[in-house]
Amino acid sequence: QLQASGGGLVQPGETLRLFCEASGFTFSNCAVGWHRQAPGKERELVAALYVLSSTTFYRDSVKGRFTISRDNAKNTVDLLMTSLKPEDTAVYYCAAKCIPGTWEEDAHWGQGTLVTVSS
Repeated sequence: QLQASGGGLVQPGETLRLFCEASGFTFSNCAVGWHRQAPGKERELVAALYVLSSTTFYRDSVKGRFTISRDNAKNTVDLLMTSLKPEDTAVYYCAAKCIPGTWEEDAHWGQGTLVTVSS
């Protein structure tokens, strides 16, 4: 189970941190990621930390503005979002993928938290 929180309404240029806490499974062995779904669009991967390859992924539109981090001792994964833009408005989901496969079919998913960037 994953529980996401931290969303809200912010103005362009502001900062927001999203939080996600995992329970009920071995979190430290899993890739973790934040996805988002804007109105009328498909869900997309925003940022991820991969355990086996020790790599970090950011989609181009958030590079340099978003930072994903995890704390295995606390079973948490955060997303720090800075210089927010209106196009970042979406429902944000955290996910943990503990087996080979796709995020959509093989990951644990949180319930989503809404981020709205508007003046």
